[in-house]
Amino acid sequence: MRRVVITGLGAITPLGNTVAEYWDNLVKGVSGAGPITRFDTSKFKTRFACEVKNFKPEDYFDRKEVRKYDTYAHFGMVCADQAVVNSGLDLETVNKDRVGVIWSSGIGGLDTFYQEVSAFAKGDGTPRFNPFFIPKMIADIAAGLRCQS
Repeated sequence: MRRVVITGLGAITPLGNTVAEYWDNLVKGVSGAGPITRFDTSKFKTRFACEVKNFKPEDYFDRKEVRKYDTYAHFGMVCADQAVVNSGLDLETVNKDRVGVIWSSGIGGLDTFYQEVSAFAKGDGTPRFNPFFIPKMIADIAAGLRCQS
């Protein structure tokens, strides 16, 4: 029987962008709900959601990487880094074949899909898409990207 030990955590949530901030707000009963800011809700009945707040990918990635990866991948990679740091593991001495980060997403790249379809709809019908369109949509791309670094 193989055992798994959770040694570190990371969090990017509507309640906070670190485990400490998330937990503090959870204990205080803070709601993550608020007005939707990522798109125009004027034609929707519902105008609130639990969006991640105060997350700036530029704080973690260079400009080229920000453009190359979808928002959910930014979240996943930052959370993975937080979990590794939180674990206290010395990555120079630990057997990296015995260390992993578990991260999941039910679907990937919705921001990318929205942007690409919107741009196509506003265009003249010529199918011009970002060359990273499909890679940015793949649900497991965040795990694959982090494995490269």
